[in-house]
Amino acid sequence: MKHIIAIFLLCLLAVPAFAGQYSKYYKDTPIELKQVKEPSIPKRSVKLTDFGAKGDGISLCTDAFRQGIEALSAKGGGHLIVPNGVWLTGPITMASNIDIHLEENALVIFSPDKSLYDDKINNGRYEPLIGGEKLHDISFTGSGIFDGNGKYWRPVKRGKMSDVEWKQYRKLGGTVTEKGDLWLPYDLKAVGNQTENAQKEEGIRNDLVRLIRCKNVLFQGVTFQNAPRFHVHPIVCENVIIDGVLIRCEWNVQNGDAIDLANVKRALVVNTVINAGDDGICLKGGTGAVGVKQGPCEDILIQDCIVYHAHGGFVLGSDISGGIHKIVCRNLTLSGTDVGLRFKSGLGRGGKTSQIYCYDIMMNDIKNEAVIFDCTYINKSVASQLTGPKKETNQTATATTDDYAPEFNDIKIYNVTCRESQVGIRGKGLEGRNCVHDIDIHDCTFFYMEKATDIDANSSIKTSNINYATY
Repeated sequence: MKHIIAIFLLCLLAVPAFAGQYSKYYKDTPIELKQVKEPSIPKRSVKLTDFGAKGDGISLCTDAFRQGIEALSAKGGGHLIVPNGVWLTGPITMASNIDIHLEENALVIFSPDKSLYDDKINNGRYEPLIGGEKLHDISFTGSGIFDGNGKYWRPVKRGKMSDVEWKQYRKLGGTVTEKGDLWLPYDLKAVGNQTENAQKEEGIRNDLVRLIRCKNVLFQGVTFQNAPRFHVHPIVCENVIIDGVLIRCEWNVQNGDAIDLANVKRALVVNTVINAGDDGICLKGGTGAVGVKQGPCEDILIQDCIVYHAHGGFVLGSDISGGIHKIVCRNLTLSGTDVGLRFKSGLGRGGKTSQIYCYDIMMNDIKNEAVIFDCTYINKSVASQLTGPKKETNQTATATTDDYAPEFNDIKIYNVTCRESQVGIRGKGLEGRNCVHDIDIHDCTFFYMEKATDIDANSSIKTSNINYATY
């Protein structure tokens, strides 16, 4: 009898903590999507304080996070509980079968000491604040906050700052360009430099969460804020669930993307609220031959989310060389974004899309376009502002046939209502290239301030039953 009970208890430990609750979202989709697989985390748990951590906001807890994850991993995994408190830490490296659970009023703040994130390779960005590679069954749950302390990493543009905000950054020290148009976190009063100049210092900043080639990943309930760069960035991962998460930073944060799903297969993004400095919910497919090798971003369901400020509320691109396929984006509220639905790419980073459905989307106070297809997009980095603008790629038909031109096609957009945007629908194709075609937009209302549509001769967009209105 004892043997039977022991086997039963072992089976309980193997049961996913989140089993079965996400299949309900896949009802009534216009195409069949492969459903996500939820992570399986053993029920055992330890507390961060078991490893000497102090939640006083002063004591460094990097070793406690490492020891807690290692202790659980040695037993097959489990939950690392972070109690209420202010927990200062360096980088957190995840392991398989691990959940980091933030209890109510738990605030994990990443140290501004950049030397903690130096992986000693010194050939690019430093370690992400939370990272992992080739892992399986990992999660971040609870109701606390991960704060990336990004002000010590990010450049800021003077034109996006009020006088009060600009003075606050100047109090940190830092470096201002000769033109006075850009502040960079170099020569800070509280943090030592890691490189020999401001340009290189800007180049080492990394994401708040960066997971590479991981399977069965869950983000549930927690807040991710103030990233040095992107906030939540799974790359070539499978089975990613983002549920009930808040992602936030100031509207003027440079490269402050909220969610970037890069070459991800099977993902579900639901019940999430975003207020970001760059793109909100963004799907990427890699650049050039590398993107093709990494494979497409596919089988993605995005539903029941709110995006406040972002450069784009729902975005494809700009890197899509591996392709973007089988995407359903529905029941979204976009309020205050620069662009509503943003499809952007350019030569060298383009690829093909198929079976994209965006519907039941409500928007208001959109700064530019409600919907845009842009095949001329060029990334203007901060580094180029420091060294002078780079020569831009000639975005015309003179490019070769293997130049990875974008091809936005097989996209259906319907039941969209937008109150106030400058332009309802804009299309910017490439001369001599079939970059925007088989786009169907129907049963929508656009209240515009400048133009109902601005679709060039290089874009083929079919519209029907559209209600345009203006003052």
